[in-house]
Amino acid sequence: MKRALISVSDKTGVVEFAEKITELGYEIISTGGTAKALEYAGIKVINISDVTGFPECLDGRVKTLHPNIHAGLLAIRSRKEHMKQLKELDIKPIDLVVVNLYPFKETILKDKVELEEAVENIDIGGPTMLRAAAKNYQDVIVIVDPNDYEKVLEELEKNGDVSEETRFYLSYKVFEHTASYDALIANYFRKKRGDKNFPNTLTLTFEKVQDMRYGENPHQKAAFYKEIDKNPGCLSSAVQLNGKELSFNNINDTNGALELLKEFDEPTVVACKHANPCGVASADTIYDAYMKAYNADPVSIFGGIVVANREIDKETAIEMNKIFIEIVVAPSYSQEALDILRQKKNIRLLQLDNINAKQPEGAYDLKKVAGGLLIQDVDNLLLPDEELKVVTKRAPSKEEMEDLLFAWRVVKYAKSNGIAIAKNKQSLGIGPGQVNRIWACKQAIDHCKEHLGEEILKGAAMASDAFFPFPDCVEEAAKAGITAIIQPGGSIRDEESIEACDKYGIAMIFTNMRHFKH
Repeated sequence: MKRALISVSDKTGVVEFAEKITELGYEIISTGGTAKALEYAGIKVINISDVTGFPECLDGRVKTLHPNIHAGLLAIRSRKEHMKQLKELDIKPIDLVVVNLYPFKETILKDKVELEEAVENIDIGGPTMLRAAAKNYQDVIVIVDPNDYEKVLEELEKNGDVSEETRFYLSYKVFEHTASYDALIANYFRKKRGDKNFPNTLTLTFEKVQDMRYGENPHQKAAFYKEIDKNPGCLSSAVQLNGKELSFNNINDTNGALELLKEFDEPTVVACKHANPCGVASADTIYDAYMKAYNADPVSIFGGIVVANREIDKETAIEMNKIFIEIVVAPSYSQEALDILRQKKNIRLLQLDNINAKQPEGAYDLKKVAGGLLIQDVDNLLLPDEELKVVTKRAPSKEEMEDLLFAWRVVKYAKSNGIAIAKNKQSLGIGPGQVNRIWACKQAIDHCKEHLGEEILKGAAMASDAFFPFPDCVEEAAKAGITAIIQPGGSIRDEESIEACDKYGIAMIFTNMRHFKH
C-alpha cells in the first residue's frame, strides 16, 4: 500500500483530496490539526508519532524531524542499497507529500504583531519535508499548493501514477515556495534589526498579481508582481471599479503620477503621460484643481492618467468625461460621479485608500540592467534639512516662494533633464527628459505659451532638477518674464547664473539637493 503524508496549515480542499487518494489505495500519515480534521471527516489516519515511535514535543516544534520520515522520503527506489537499508531499519517509503507551511506571511501582516509571535510561525519541519520530497521527485509526488490537487488526482485516476513532467513541475513549485518563504523571513528580520546597509546578498520575494496582455510593446511578455507587505497608497492595493485590466504601461505611468501626488496635502490633481507629469494643480476643491491641471496642457492629458487626492464628485466627473482619459485614481467617488464616468466602458477607475501614504523608510528603488541590478533608497526627501540659500541680491516674495516650492515638487518627478514652471499652484509648462537643460527650459516655456498664453508667465517660478551649467536658462526665463528660480546649485559656473539673475532682477534659491530621475 502506498503512503501519503499530509500536514497543512491551509486546509482548503484537503479533506476531499484525502478522501480521493484513500479510495485510490493510499494510507495517510498526518499530524496535529490536519489529523483531527481528517479524522472528523471519517478518514482513517496514522498519527505521525506512530511512524516515528517518538511523541511530538517542545509544543509541537519537533514532530516530523525523524529518520523514519526523511529516510522514507529520500530513499531512491531504483537504488537497491537504499531499499535494502529501509527494509533493515523497518522504514516504509512515503510516496506522496502534501504540506503547506505555517502562515508566516499572514502573521507579519497583522497589526502590531510581536517578534515572538512571528518567530513561532516560522516553519521548520514543513520546509524540510517539502525539500526532501522535492529532491526525490522521481519517486515522491509533492504538493505545496492546493490548486494542484485536481491536477494530481486527474493523473492518478487516469493513469494510476503522476507523469515525470508533472512531478518535476511540482518539485519546482516547492523550491520556488520555500525560497520565497525564507526570503520573506530574512527581509522581516532585516527590517526588525533596522539595518540600513544593503545586504551582501539580495533576495527579494514578490507575489504575482496578474499576467499582462503584453509589456511596453506587444511583442514583449509581462506580468505585475506586488511586494509581500502592507502597501498603503500603492497601486497594488487599489480596487478597480471599472474598465479593462491595467496594462504594463498603465501601471508604470500611474505609479509615477501617484508618487508626485503624495507630495501634496491640499486638494490636488496630477495628470500624467508616459510617466511624466503634464499638468499639476492644487486648489480649494478637487473640481478647481482638475480644471487647472487640464488647462495646463489640454493636449497631453488626452489619453493620459489622472490621479486625485480627494473624492471625485459629480462636477469633476462631468468635465473628465468630456475627453478620453485612460485611468482615474482617487480615494473615493461619489455615486453620481461613478454613474457618469462608467458611461465610458473602457475608462479604468481605481479606488485607492490612503492615497497619500508614502513608501516606508528603508524601501528600495530597483532598476534592472543587463546582468545586474541597481538598488537605492527611495527618494522620499523633498528638500534638505538645512535652510534654503538665497544666492541673488533679491530674495523671493512670499508668493514667489510658494510657486518655487510647487514647481520643485513637480520637477522632482519629471525625467531628467527636467524643468517645471508654476504659478498660483498650477504647473504652466513642464520640460522633461531632454538631453540638455536649455531644451527642457525652452520646451516648458513654449508649452505654456501654447496652452496658457505668454502673459501668465509674467511673475512665474521655474524649477530645475539639477544645476545650470550655463546662464542660458536664466536668460530664457528672463525673456519669458519668469521672476524666481529654484535649483540645486553646485556648478563651477554657478556665479554666471547668479550674475544673470541679478542683471534681470530674478530671485534665485539653491537647494543643495538634486532630484535626478532617470
